Amino acid sequence: MNLKPWIAAARLRTLPLAFSSIILGTCLAASHGHYNIGVFILSLLTTLCYQVLSNYANDYGDGVKGTDAARVGEQRAVASGAISAAQMKKAVWIFGFLSFVFGTWLSIIATQGLPLVVTIGFVVLGLLAIIAAITYTVGRRAYGYKGLGDISVLIFFGIVGVVGSYFLQTNIINWEVFMPAIAVGFLAIGVLNLNNMRDLESDKRHGKITLPVMMGLKGAKIYHGVLIILAFDLAYVYNSMAETSFWGNLYFLSVPFLIINLFQVSKAQTPQQFEPLLKRLAITTLLFSLTFGVGQVI
Repeated sequence: MNLKPWIAAARLRTLPLAFSSIILGTCLAASHGHYNIGVFILSLLTTLCYQVLSNYANDYGDGVKGTDAARVGEQRAVASGAISAAQMKKAVWIFGFLSFVFGTWLSIIATQGLPLVVTIGFVVLGLLAIIAAITYTVGRRAYGYKGLGDISVLIFFGIVGVVGSYFLQTNIINWEVFMPAIAVGFLAIGVLNLNNMRDLESDKRHGKITLPVMMGLKGAKIYHGVLIILAFDLAYVYNSMAETSFWGNLYFLSVPFLIINLFQVSKAQTPQQFEPLLKRLAITTLLFSLTFGVGQVI
């Protein structure tokens, strides 16, 4: 069995974005005196499974619909014929099962001592995440084709990732944590928005309705700028409210890269110009999460 197309289809370059919310939520919990290495590792493993599931399901869904036929960037496995649709469908089921197993294990371990309803709630949340990962592009009612992908990214890459991992470490709901959670969610939406700006013309031809398709390229660029600026503003407001030390401003190290991203997006016109910006913003999001989180702990 040739593993190369499977590794490529897993799109491991998206993992920094997926791990960002877990790292930030865990650091925020540690800054409040709560840290469990076992919960952290299980959270990363669960997120890894969710992300691979999402990427395989995306590859399958867009592949069978023909959306990836003329896309720019890395070649998709089903569209290129490297992996058959039937094989990819099996892989989606396998990683859906693994996501459920690790997610349930994490929920049980992290909520020991809490009412059973809390554990059940997190198991249900995990199931919803699995359904969301699959139905983004799979099925006749795929919500990624109806302009709803941004909301899903905000929920799962931002709020659930940060607030959820914070709660699993502390067993406490801290409403202030929603601000950095939404900040990371906005940066993750920025990555999706770059992807959708790159594929704007291709998506139009195949009936995939994304926000850039609805707003046009100029509107999508303005939207992108708003996302980046609001992410920074939310981090700043959280720091002001939390009265952190000087090190709480460590996340300013990511600001030059965000400014460069905004400048490059303003100049980009072709899919080839948008393509490298996705990976750079994903890595910048990880840098933002690391520096913001570590700054809180110090």
